[in-house]
Amino acid sequence: MSVQTSHMADDIARDFADRLLGWYDRSARVLPWRIAPNSGGVPDPYRIWLAEVMLQQTTVAAVAGYFARFTERWPTVADLAAADDADVMAAWAGLGYYARARNLLACTRAVVRDHGGIFPDSEAALRALPGIGDYTAASVAAIAFGRAAVVVDANIERVIARHRLIETPLPMAKREIRAALAPLVPTDRPGDFAQALMDLGATVCTPRSPACATCPLMTDCRARGRADIERLPVKPPKKAKPHRHGLAHWIERDAQVWLVRRPGKGMLGGMRALPGGDWSDARPSESGIVSVDHGFTHFDLTLTLVRRDAPPQGPDAAAEGRWWPIADLDAAGLPTLYRKLTDKMLERDA
Repeated sequence: MSVQTSHMADDIARDFADRLLGWYDRSARVLPWRIAPNSGGVPDPYRIWLAEVMLQQTTVAAVAGYFARFTERWPTVADLAAADDADVMAAWAGLGYYARARNLLACTRAVVRDHGGIFPDSEAALRALPGIGDYTAASVAAIAFGRAAVVVDANIERVIARHRLIETPLPMAKREIRAALAPLVPTDRPGDFAQALMDLGATVCTPRSPACATCPLMTDCRARGRADIERLPVKPPKKAKPHRHGLAHWIERDAQVWLVRRPGKGMLGGMRALPGGDWSDARPSESGIVSVDHGFTHFDLTLTLVRRDAPPQGPDAAAEGRWWPIADLDAAGLPTLYRKLTDKMLERDA
């Protein structure tokens, strides 16, 4: 690349960043984990990391309440590292993707044990922590520590795919999107730059009916004005999800119900739940009281509730479960699947 060409590329990148950051300074969303642009505040890496983990596969609206409760109960990384596993899993109930909650504990404990309770400030060191992948490492590095990292979430994918008219289907397009974005990241405000792209995708360059007329990047957006802009980024064809079936047991005595702790590994690992068997492709032969349908990432499930007279007997039975007051089930921290099933059962008996 010639010196002149290099200068032109630098000018284009600076212009892109200036337009985007100028818009962000005026239009940034107010979020509980965010430091407002030009406020002079210092980001807290713990809060940035916690929000990023919570936001994976989840919306801002769904996360806000959980974030407030977590940071009130466990305001520092050391507080969360010292928390009881069951308390954290119960507090996470309803957010889904429960491996993230287990990784929260593993990560905070690694930060306390190996880094003196201070999050490392480089992408590489962050990526080495439990549960932190490429995206979270880049996001925390940029937002919390001002590193010029290339941050790409779903909103940013959409903005760049449209701006550069990248028509390669996902996930193959991810490499092109990163390559297009990397030279645009400014060294002076990389965290604000990443958050500006997130906000732009969330509020302007939306999946449906993007507000192109108000976009700060509209003058050189290659997809602007195209009738098919909403198809970008191009997604691969959806595969049909398998449908599984399972039984859960309602075991009641003295206004209490028997709950168990699911195994630490696997679906809903470590969460309190109703007891029951494995989930399979076969429909259960036993008819139940009520049933619910629930969608997971890779399969759909129909879970049917049946009555049982007593919990299983044996030397390990007491360790595997406990009686829980039915009137206090809200405090059990049941995952959404079992909360739906218990709600339906209690509505039936009301």
